[in-house]
Amino acid sequence: MKDPIRVCITGGAGQIAYSLLLQIASGKVFGPDQPVILHLLDIAPCLEKLQGVVMELEDLALSLILGVVATADPMVGFNDVDFAMLLGAFPRLKGMERKDLLAKNNAIFIEQGKAIDAVAKRTVKVIVVGNPCNTNALTCMKNAPSISPSNFSCLTRLDQNRAKSKLAHKMEVSVGQIANVVIWGNHSGTQYPDARHATLTLEDGTKKPLPEVFSDEAWLKSEFISSIQQRGAAVIKARGLSSAMSAAKAIGDHAHDIWFGTKEGCFTSMGVLSDGSYNIPTGVIYSFPVTIDSNGNWSIVQGLPQDDFSTEKMQATYKELLEEANAAASLA
Repeated sequence: MKDPIRVCITGGAGQIAYSLLLQIASGKVFGPDQPVILHLLDIAPCLEKLQGVVMELEDLALSLILGVVATADPMVGFNDVDFAMLLGAFPRLKGMERKDLLAKNNAIFIEQGKAIDAVAKRTVKVIVVGNPCNTNALTCMKNAPSISPSNFSCLTRLDQNRAKSKLAHKMEVSVGQIANVVIWGNHSGTQYPDARHATLTLEDGTKKPLPEVFSDEAWLKSEFISSIQQRGAAVIKARGLSSAMSAAKAIGDHAHDIWFGTKEGCFTSMGVLSDGSYNIPTGVIYSFPVTIDSNGNWSIVQGLPQDDFSTEKMQATYKELLEEANAAASLA
C-alpha cells in the first residue's frame, strides 16, 4: 500500500465538504490505491456537527481512510498536510458591504496562511474555495512566505464545468466531447467564460475547433457569458442554498488535475498568481488556462489569440481583482 497523504478540508462540517469527502475517501480524487488521512477543520461552534461527519466517515467502512482528525485549531488541522482545501469562509450576509466581507475573510485567511506556513509540508498544495476566493488565495499566499506561490490556486473549475455543460446543452452533444473552455479572471460576476479556444470531439474521434462547428457568435458573446456569470446566484435563488454538489465535484476535478496532471492536448482553468501573461499585470490571483505536469507544476497556456472583445472582458475582471487586492492589503 502507498504511504497515506494528509488532506485538510476547512469548513469540514459544511455542505460542500459533506459532498467532497466521499469523492476523496472513495479514491475518485487521488486514485483508488491512494490512502488518505483526513484533517477536518472548522470553527469551535461546529465541532459537535463535525463529530457527526467523523462518525459517517467511519461508517463508510472504506479502506482508503486511514485516519480522521477533527479540530478547530488551525495548527492541528494543517499539521504536516499534503493538500489544503480551504472551503470555509465568512458568508456575505444581507445588507453587508463588500468591504465588510473582505475584512471578515481577510482575518480568516491571514490566520490560515500563517498556520500553513508554520506547520504544513513545504510542498503543500493549497486550493482556496471560500469566496472571494481569488483574493482570499492571495491573502493566504502572502501570509505563507515559506511556501512557493505556485502552490496556491483558487477554484474556477466550477465555472469551467458550468460553461462546458452550457455549451453541450446548446449544441446537443455530450459534455465529454467539449474541451478547453477557458475562464478568465475573477470568480465573480465579472469573470469571462471564453469558448473561442474550445474543441469538440466528433463521434468519429476527430477533434475540431469549436468555432468551426458552432457559428452562433452572438450567443457566445451574450447569453453564454451572462448565464455562467450569474449561475451561482441562479442556484441560490432556486435552491435557497449555494452550490454544494457541483462545487464539490469541481474541487475534486481541480485536485485530481494537480495530483495526476492534465491530459495531453487539454488545459484547465484555475486562479493562479499572474505573471504578466496576456497583459494581466503581476500581483493578483487570476484565472488562466493552464496545463499541469505529473508533479503538480502548472504552466499558463501561452499564445491564445485575443481580439478587442476578449481584451476588454479580461481587463475588466482584472480591474475588479486589483480593487479587491488593494482593499485586502489595506486591511492587513
